Amino acid sequence: MLKEACVENFTNVPGVIARGAKRIELCDNLAVGGTTPSVGVIKIATDYCSDKDVPVIVILRPRGGDFIYSILEKAIMMRDLEEIISLHSHGIAVGALTAANELDKPFLEEIAKLAIDNGIELAFHMAFDHIPEGKQKDALLWLGEIGFTRILTHGGPTENTIFDNAAHIAELAKISPGMTIMPGGGITKDNLADLEKILGFTEVHGTRIV
Repeated sequence: MLKEACVENFTNVPGVIARGAKRIELCDNLAVGGTTPSVGVIKIATDYCSDKDVPVIVILRPRGGDFIYSILEKAIMMRDLEEIISLHSHGIAVGALTAANELDKPFLEEIAKLAIDNGIELAFHMAFDHIPEGKQKDALLWLGEIGFTRILTHGGPTENTIFDNAAHIAELAKISPGMTIMPGGGITKDNLADLEKILGFTEVHGTRIV
């Protein structure tokens, strides 16, 4: 199983790698769910992790709060993506929605084209959980069509435990064999073994995963 450690800034990167993290999701401001880290943080983290053969996924998110972005916020995100590409990160974790909590398809297509043209892996983060459940299948399939390869999901409302949401996560995993469904939110090194008994998955995400 690949353990993706969500890490704020660079400080804890060496420690989580030493404890077994095989991929890093790099962010800032975990108190608001994570935002794009600075250029300096990305540079140092990607250089360090490259020496350890550990991929770095940089969160592309200009602020906390919802995932409905203004024109200027979208411009910020595209400029940040250009920097992430130039710093040789392995991929990005991103999500963008409309006011109806559906995929912001034009903007996501713009992101996907720039990322894929530059060899950047695409993961859709837990903004996915804000999409109405009845529309998640179509959203998942569409994301796969434009080049996303992984979806990070808690499987349902944040107030539910990951165990409460396990059945829905399992259903999502059946939709498209080419899309990796990565559980996250409330998973720790202490409850991971119990979750494994319920869900068959190959990747897992968390701030306390190792």
